Amino acid sequence: MRDDPRLPTAPGFWRSPLRGPWFTSVLGLVLLAGLTVLFVTGLLSYAAYNPDLAPVNDKTPDKGILGFYLFAWPTDPHWLYRLNQGVHVTLGVTLIPVLLAKLWSVVPKLFALPPARSLAHALERISLLLLVGGALFEFVTGVLNVQLDYVFPGSFYPLHFYGAWVFFAAFAAHAVLKTPAAVRNLRALRDEHGPRDERAPRTERDPGPGADPLVSPRPDAPTVSRRGALGFVGGGSLLLFATTAGQTTDGPLRRTALLAPHGGPDPGTGPNGFQINKTARYAGIRPSETGPDVWRLVVTGRTGTVRLTRDDLLRLPPHSASLPIACVEGWSTSDQRWRGVRLRDLAALVGHEGDPPDVFVESLQLRGAFRRAALRADQVADPRSLLALYVNGEELSPDHGHPARIIVPAAPGVLNTKWVARLTFGDL
Repeated sequence: MRDDPRLPTAPGFWRSPLRGPWFTSVLGLVLLAGLTVLFVTGLLSYAAYNPDLAPVNDKTPDKGILGFYLFAWPTDPHWLYRLNQGVHVTLGVTLIPVLLAKLWSVVPKLFALPPARSLAHALERISLLLLVGGALFEFVTGVLNVQLDYVFPGSFYPLHFYGAWVFFAAFAAHAVLKTPAAVRNLRALRDEHGPRDERAPRTERDPGPGADPLVSPRPDAPTVSRRGALGFVGGGSLLLFATTAGQTTDGPLRRTALLAPHGGPDPGTGPNGFQINKTARYAGIRPSETGPDVWRLVVTGRTGTVRLTRDDLLRLPPHSASLPIACVEGWSTSDQRWRGVRLRDLAALVGHEGDPPDVFVESLQLRGAFRRAALRADQVADPRSLLALYVNGEELSPDHGHPARIIVPAAPGVLNTKWVARLTFGDL
């Protein structure tokens, strides 16, 4: 099977003259830097949910020691989550052509025989399967989540979280083994050949026992240089960047965010004319539940429970804050001007003067993820954390959470609960 050129297990089956240590090493070093940033920003995104605060915030309840790094997510700077998630999603999409090119460049190794020459070689092959499978899984689920296509078998959060750890463990092991060789390949080929020999056709030859399995012994005539191929990959990445990055910015670039459903042009006009995640209709919020004669905010704390109408809330001291909304899919808004009642003032109404405690927030929404959420005491205490009643000088629209919604600096969008019905203050 190894010598039959009709089978992928034969070195002569793979004819492209582009494959080789230089091409693979360049792609590998780009991925080394890019995937490391992806992993770190992904962990930070998970930490932003404060998953160890309350079960409703934690979509990965069996994480165990994988949550060793978790910390209380800060409220400063107020754009922290917007930046982190924008980098995570935009970089992930931008790296797709690089990842596909890297997998294409090393595909002969996946079919190489014998499958294991030694125990060490067998372990390396297994790590490669985890690396390739993990990379494809993480990128596919991430892209589907950005496109709001929830077709995976289960919740995105635990699937992506556990998949990231499996993938990055294999990636780290592979990087430790291969990075020194990649750097040596780049230096050696630069010093010995340089870019001048890239277009020179290679003749058929016996690979010999020590030949690099990526270099074809029967190469086709080259139609493009390796640097040209890298330029093609880079152009694909640049195109994806241009059609994704606008979801995190303001102005004309937002119109280029064709790959981000919520990142395109502002929906509608006026003070409520900015991006939303789910509409009131989608969440099942009926106007009969939010009218002034029906809706009440139930606030519970140390001294008992109070029920507040919207007029009651309007009689409390008003406060304003300019804050963005940023979502896990990578899209975000610019700073919007919110006005309402501070969460710390609502905590004081039920006996929590001074340093307020955590708060458990419940929405009128009856079903779906994050219809309930928990906020840490530092988030409640921040003077910019509001139960918002107005945005940009106008009452909240139904899709933006009328009659009241949470807005907290630096928090993921799903923790800024809309259509708030109940606040329960206390240690969670």
